[in-house]
Amino acid sequence: MKHLWYYRLWRVTRIVLTYLILGVGAVLALGPFVWMVSTSLMSLGEAISGKWIPSTLHWENYVVAWKEAQFAEYFFNTVVITLITLAGELTFSVLAAYAFARMRFPGRDLIFTILLSTMMIPAMVLMIPNFLTVTWLGRVGPIKWVNNWPALTIPFMGSVFSIFLLRQFFAQIPNDLFDAAQIDGAGHLQFLWHVVLPLSKAPILVITVLSFIGTWNALAWPLLVTNSPEWRPIAVGLYQFVDEAGSEMNLQMAGAVIAVLPILILYFLTQRQFTESITRSGLKG
Repeated sequence: MKHLWYYRLWRVTRIVLTYLILGVGAVLALGPFVWMVSTSLMSLGEAISGKWIPSTLHWENYVVAWKEAQFAEYFFNTVVITLITLAGELTFSVLAAYAFARMRFPGRDLIFTILLSTMMIPAMVLMIPNFLTVTWLGRVGPIKWVNNWPALTIPFMGSVFSIFLLRQFFAQIPNDLFDAAQIDGAGHLQFLWHVVLPLSKAPILVITVLSFIGTWNALAWPLLVTNSPEWRPIAVGLYQFVDEAGSEMNLQMAGAVIAVLPILILYFLTQRQFTESITRSGLKG
């Protein structure tokens, strides 16, 4: 009886500690976001004074920030860049992953190992080589790369992480399905399109969401390869607006909310599917 009482006490204590830790983590994670949204709705005086709750909701801050930062042009650029990058990354990643998972050719495992080893190289280390490459391609090729969409999209279409994730999933598809497809006269492309891709919605959704977030938030690379607002994305526009707004913290936070809003909408629309996809694809943080 005594042992049963200790067990119940330990179980309740463990549950309380778990929820306490999760609650503290939630507060630490949501605190800056709540402060950002609250400050974006304040007057300049309230924002400078450090208040947490605005006395009056100033929705006009978003209109002023949108016009002063010229977010319309930056939004259009970012949408175009994101769509091109997503289309290219999914196309090349799916084809490469299928080749590594389902096709046999000389040096397949060696090439895949070399690709995986590149994931250990920090992204900042690759910036200068990539910049020199796109600059050279712009000089020798028919298409202008720097300060244009190719430099902002093409270098990110070959994602090693996406190839790795899809390859691991494609390799789990039973060979019996491929044998049945061959009996029906289907080749690799038909098997990929009609069988593999319908079964791979989970990892494809994971790649789509992560790639969207990474492309939408890109800042360092667009700053390096663009020198005018013609093709600069929303992150660069926000960066410049923060400098131009100066001490107008309420407008700075309004601009930040505008920039992050599409990501929040995407997350809320795909929250359940994204979580289930991570679970089914075996991706863990």
